[in-house]
Amino acid sequence: MFDSKVERLLNEQVVAEMYSANLYLSMSAWFREKSLDGYASWFYVQYKEEMDHALIIYNFILNAGGQVKLGQIDAPPAEFADVRAILAESLAHEQLVTSLIYAINEAAAEAKDYKTVQFLDWFVKEQVEEEDNASTNLGRYDLFGADPKGLFSLDEEMGGRSYTQTAQVAVYEGAA
Repeated sequence: MFDSKVERLLNEQVVAEMYSANLYLSMSAWFREKSLDGYASWFYVQYKEEMDHALIIYNFILNAGGQVKLGQIDAPPAEFADVRAILAESLAHEQLVTSLIYAINEAAAEAKDYKTVQFLDWFVKEQVEEEDNASTNLGRYDLFGADPKGLFSLDEEMGGRSYTQTAQVAVYEGAA
């Protein structure tokens, strides 16, 4: 069983992760429309990872005796000013997600819900990686993206990312 606030925040985080997935899928589509297939691929992989995060939390709630209560997922934007705007938005979004994870962690610690505190440890570490990736993508664009050859090279590099399902999905799905 969960403290009611912790359970509510976890459920809200499932929705937030699904919104993140949709946001990155929308960004992927924008890049594809601009023939920046490497960036499109990178953000498509990011979409899949965010769906993994939603499923991990969903299964944790169920496995720990809670009730899943999914809310509405807002539509993400479909139009973006340019490549830099997307990269800046993805960094700001990851910083927001980090703050949401921290808020759940704080509520769980206050409620002495140690199972949730321990569960969130992986997400805290994951957010360090997510913010670093987003910051690196923006930084590289700022250095090289204004030059067409630089943008071409960055797009090629971004296309090298591949999807590997997060091991945490299997950990929590196995008990569901």
